[in-house]
Amino acid sequence: MKHLPFTTKLNVLCISLVALQLTSCDKDTSDTTQQEIVDETEIMENIYFPPVHSSEWETLSSSALDWDISKETELKNHLENQNTKAFIILKKGRIVKEWYFNGFDAYKTWYWASAGKTLTAFTMGQALAQELVNLNDATSNYLGNGWTSLTPEQELKITIKHQLSMTTGLNETEFTCVTPTCLTFTAEAGNRWAYHNGPYTLLQEVLTKATETDYNEFFTSQLKDKIGMDGFWLSTDEANHVYFSTARSMARFGLLMMNKGIWSDENLLKNESYYNAMTTTSQPWNAAYGYLWWLNGKENYMLPGSNTLYEGPLIPTAPKDLIAALGKNDQKIYVIPSQNLVIVRLGEAANAENFALSTFDVDLWNLLSEYMQIN
Repeated sequence: MKHLPFTTKLNVLCISLVALQLTSCDKDTSDTTQQEIVDETEIMENIYFPPVHSSEWETLSSSALDWDISKETELKNHLENQNTKAFIILKKGRIVKEWYFNGFDAYKTWYWASAGKTLTAFTMGQALAQELVNLNDATSNYLGNGWTSLTPEQELKITIKHQLSMTTGLNETEFTCVTPTCLTFTAEAGNRWAYHNGPYTLLQEVLTKATETDYNEFFTSQLKDKIGMDGFWLSTDEANHVYFSTARSMARFGLLMMNKGIWSDENLLKNESYYNAMTTTSQPWNAAYGYLWWLNGKENYMLPGSNTLYEGPLIPTAPKDLIAALGKNDQKIYVIPSQNLVIVRLGEAANAENFALSTFDVDLWNLLSEYMQIN
């Protein structure tokens, strides 16, 4: 099976590219460590949204939240020892912890890997709200006939919803390929779950056709600029489109999701039913998968590269309502609505290379649950 071919050489090249091209940091180069600590009573009353395109971001001390600060050193050491580069905890939008390791800092960028799939899921919801797409439309309506090597009858059964839920029935062993010759038949659409990058990647082409706008332009105007994200999409080979950004931009998107697609006073998604569908089980084979989001607290789960069904929740040590953007080698956005929490982790693989879930998730949440005193 082919997977995202990230190499150290590529990462160094892309990070260097950002130093030259990224403009958001030029807009405010003030010391990001000098943050205002707001009144505790105000924090418990409202969700905070950091200003767009600014390094200003209110903070909150862990002691004000009655977290167990005696556990903090253990958590920080664990993250550093597990190849972490950036780690952020938001509570109701305010930064409680922001740690950088191994020469990384708030202005450096890193790849999201498959955690970036959730950005495409969100922009698809925006196009749906604008009535530019219908999830039950055949993908062929946008990509034309012959975008796969299937028979016309088989191909017409594949819909946008199948692409979002990883149920196209296409052969996932050609993992990243997006050309017709390698998009071959395994099962009728809607009859199996298999993690497959190619059909996902083509969702961006679907959006380009549906919006009559380049996907990157649609993403930038509808999502990125609205919440003050930095970063860019980069083709890491001839097929994959991978998002790179700072850790704070990742946290901004997590905050948007925690608030159900509403940023401050603006509803960017305008579609609560789509949000609910995106963050609940999307098909009967993998209970822990929505529309490109991973879901905790379900009765079973499947993982990329396998058709094995595992019993129990995705991360048993984490809150049941956690939803997650999971990327190769432990790129993480955890969103926990019941706790008003967003947690971001960027870095190298904590242990062995992986494509979504790893033992790191369980171990980290053991420490986080003790630190934040979550039962």
